[in-house]
Amino acid sequence: MIPLLFVGYGAAILWNARRQQDAFLNTALEVGRTAGRLWQIIGVALIASAFSDVLIVAAQIAGAAHLKPWIISLYSVGTLLLIGGLSLSRSLATLDPAPATPESDPVQEANDAEIMVRLDALMGRDRLYLDPDLTLGRLARRLGLPAKQLSAAINRSTGENVSRYVNRIRVGEAQRTLKAGQSVTYSMFSAGFQTKSNFNREFLRVTGQTPSAWSQGT
Repeated sequence: MIPLLFVGYGAAILWNARRQQDAFLNTALEVGRTAGRLWQIIGVALIASAFSDVLIVAAQIAGAAHLKPWIISLYSVGTLLLIGGLSLSRSLATLDPAPATPESDPVQEANDAEIMVRLDALMGRDRLYLDPDLTLGRLARRLGLPAKQLSAAINRSTGENVSRYVNRIRVGEAQRTLKAGQSVTYSMFSAGFQTKSNFNREFLRVTGQTPSAWSQGT
């Protein structure tokens, strides 16, 4: 029963993680798709754990009980290597590609343009981007739109996903505070960023320079 439960939970996690942003409406936009990728890894780890349990049972039935410590050791080593690799790798944070732009549709483009006007007005008026815990779900509720429709409109209109759209506005806010003479750290937090690594990465993506280099050149 335990392997079946692990496989069931792992498969359910993978199924929801494949839905990417729409499955994580309450995840802060700053993390991009990192949360989805982490959940995919957790799902795979659960299924792998179930597989190791099945191997242990099979070894016991086949009279090869001496293999059980090896199976446990190999799975433990694999898990530790995975955790270590994740802690040292930036791939989860950097692999957040912008979606491909589909073929144009005049009616759809008009609807998307209307949504973007409303969204830009909301962001400018209420400055929601300053909230580091801003989520797609909250944006959608404020606009009275389904989250999937809002996400798709941003994708088609800007060629970026929701987190990149918000972070681009945050970078613009940080540029204003840097230009006013504030420190990089102050500008990072005042613009809605929570981590220096994400701030530096998004600032470099938008401006082509690091925050320190940009502030020195202004």
